[in-house]
Amino acid sequence: MSEQKIPYKIYLEESEMPSQWYNVRADMITKPAPLLNPATHEPMTANELEMVFCKELVKQELDNESRYIDIPEKIRNFYKMYRPSPLVRAYCLEEKLQTPAKIYYKFEGNNTSGSHKLNSAIAQAFYAKEQGLRGVTTETGAGQWGTALSMACAYLNLDCKVYMVKCSYEQKPFRREVMRTYGASVTPSPSDTTAVGRRILAEHPGTTGSLGCAISEAVEVATQTEGYRYVLGSVLNQVLLHQSVIGVEAKTAMDKYGVKPDIIIGCAGGGSNLGGLISPFMGEKLRGEADYRFIAVEPASCPSLTRGVYAYDFCDTGMVCPLAKMYTLGSGFIPSPNHAGGLRYHGMSSILSQLYHDGYMEARSVEQTSVFEAAEQFARVEGILPAPESSHAIRAAIDEALKCKETGEEKTILFGLTGTGYFDMIAYEKFHNGEMQDYIPTDADLQVGFDGLPKF
Repeated sequence: MSEQKIPYKIYLEESEMPSQWYNVRADMITKPAPLLNPATHEPMTANELEMVFCKELVKQELDNESRYIDIPEKIRNFYKMYRPSPLVRAYCLEEKLQTPAKIYYKFEGNNTSGSHKLNSAIAQAFYAKEQGLRGVTTETGAGQWGTALSMACAYLNLDCKVYMVKCSYEQKPFRREVMRTYGASVTPSPSDTTAVGRRILAEHPGTTGSLGCAISEAVEVATQTEGYRYVLGSVLNQVLLHQSVIGVEAKTAMDKYGVKPDIIIGCAGGGSNLGGLISPFMGEKLRGEADYRFIAVEPASCPSLTRGVYAYDFCDTGMVCPLAKMYTLGSGFIPSPNHAGGLRYHGMSSILSQLYHDGYMEARSVEQTSVFEAAEQFARVEGILPAPESSHAIRAAIDEALKCKETGEEKTILFGLTGTGYFDMIAYEKFHNGEMQDYIPTDADLQVGFDGLPKF
C-alpha cells in the first residue's frame, strides 16, 4: 500500500481487538529463570506464591508453555472503553526532523489513568474479585500504575491500598488526588505505618524512597491483612503477558497496511511497556520468521540493563519478596529523585533480562535533560504532551531518525508512547527554568548496591 494511503492514525475495529494475550515465554529458547524462595533458594511453588498473589495470576506467572491465553470476556468488555488504542504515523515529527525514516508510535494514553498500566490493572483486579478477596495492595512510582489500579478497583468494588514513592508523592500531588478520587488510600513510601518502612527510614533518614521500598511495604500489608493480596504493575511475567495487547494491536495495525518496522523502541524501568510492545515481534524473531532491532531505553540515573549485573536479587528493598534473576543495581540501590518516577526501579523484568542477556535486544541509557528536550520537541509538532517515561523512547526514536538522515536510509521506526505527562508539569517547569540536573551514579555508587546482592 502506498505511503499516501496510510492515515495519520490507524484505528482498528472493535472486532480486531485481541481476544488472547500472547505469552512470549512459550517461544523463548532459554526460559526466564524461576523465582526463588529467599529462605531456601529453591524455586517458588504455586502454593508459596499464592500467599502473596492471586491464584489465577500465579498460574499465569508460572506458565512458560502456553503461547496464547484467553482474555476473559469481562476484561475484554472493560478494554473496549479505551481499546483498541491508535497507532499513529508521526508525519509532523518526520517533517520537522527532515528524515527519510518513517516513524510510528503506539499511543496508550487514551484513558483516565493516562497510561498503558490499565491493561494489567483491570486483569489483576478481576482475578482478585473472582477469588473473593476484599482488596489489594500495591506500590506506584510516578503514579500511573496506582491510578490505573484505583480505577480498576473502583469498577469492581475492591479496596485499594497504594504505597507511592515519596518523591513522586510530593512531585505529583494531582496524580495522588486522582487515586483518592477513585477510592484508593495513598501513603508516601517509605512510611512509619509498616515495620519495613520504619526500618528503611532508620537506615536511610530523609530518603526520597524507591519502588523497591514501596513494594516492601505493600507486600507486608497484603500478607498481614486477611482477604488481601499484592499486585504489581511491572516486572512480573503476568504483567508483561497482559501488556501484550499493546504489541498485538500494533502488529495487527501495521500488517493491515503492509508496514514492517525495522526498529522497535520502548522505555524500560521494570519492563511492562517495553515487554508488551515488543512481544509479538519478538516472537517472530525467536521463531526465525522475521528480524527486528529492539532498543530498551532507560534513565542514566537508574541504569539496570546498561550498568547492572545479571544475578539473583530481591525484588524489593526490604528483602521480603522472592529472588528474581535479572539485570539489577542491587535491591538497596536508591536512585536519585529524577522525574521519570516509573523508571526508578533497581531491576528489570526476568523475561527482558533473559532476552537481553541472550542478545535479542540492545539497551541504552539517556540523561533526563536530553529526554525533556525530546519531549518538548515531540509535543510541539505532534500535539501530545508525553510522560517523562515515554519520552525516553521518544529520545531514542529521534536519535535513530537523525541517523537515517545522515545515512539516507529509510528505516521504519516504531516506539511506545506509554502515556501523557499532564500530571508531570513540575518536571516540565524545572526543565524550562533550567533547574533540572542530570545525575549519573559513579561506579562506586553502584558498587554499594552490588555489594548487597544475596550470595549463595
